[in-house]
Amino acid sequence: MTYSIVGYCEKEKEWGVAVQSKFLAVGSAVPFAVAGVGAVATQSFANTTYGPEAFRLIREGKSAEEVIKLLTDADTGRAERQVGIIDAEGRSATYTGANCSDWAGGIAGKHFAAQGNILVSAETVEAMARTFEATDGPLAERLLKALAAGQEAGGDARGMQSAALLVVKEKGGYGGFNDRFVDLRVDDHPSPIGELERIYALHELYLQPSREDEIIPIDDELEQEIAEKIGQLGYTGATFDDALRSYLHTENFEMREHDRKIDSRVLAYLRGQ
Repeated sequence: MTYSIVGYCEKEKEWGVAVQSKFLAVGSAVPFAVAGVGAVATQSFANTTYGPEAFRLIREGKSAEEVIKLLTDADTGRAERQVGIIDAEGRSATYTGANCSDWAGGIAGKHFAAQGNILVSAETVEAMARTFEATDGPLAERLLKALAAGQEAGGDARGMQSAALLVVKEKGGYGGFNDRFVDLRVDDHPSPIGELERIYALHELYLQPSREDEIIPIDDELEQEIAEKIGQLGYTGATFDDALRSYLHTENFEMREHDRKIDSRVLAYLRGQ
């Protein structure tokens, strides 16, 4: 009842899952990921023990293909299961049980596995695979683009309801305290992938640090403009720096805070307020 893609970014050491389904809150059941270990999408009649059990086996040195064989051999309901796995080294594997409803199947390639069931056709999985392979950029964006391509190619035969995106990396979470680099869900929406893309754009703005090319020095002219803008919004302080800090923290831009400099995306947001 679902289509998904699991992926790995060798450069950034990220593991992730993107998924869409005509199912309420698909993000609560399908995606699992642990930084340095791997990512799992368990679906059809999802066996949610596949996530933690897969990670245990990967930590023991098993490959993605070995993990899938061990999981499904031990599962009496394997004929109705579907699963995609990326292991710690980026190796991929996918499995579709014999009783999964048509169309059902998957493709495993370099650093990704795409799979789905109750799809309009095989083109959904094929489009996800092609798009992931042809797309550059952050893993989260590649997964989202692959998911959108799958929907454009037909998607879930029953329609859309929910979607989720989970990407992990070591110390990638808020403040560096956990590995949840991107953890977003749309639980019930007529256009869940579009809504997920919208939320991801906000995540980039609020929760991802500035790139070097986004950091602008604050000269006298820019300081005057910023001071006027934040003053109009009610942010004041003993100094300009105090007022700007108050604005950044209240608006949740602390990930993009810099001494005597401003993030260009924050500046564009301020100018638009």
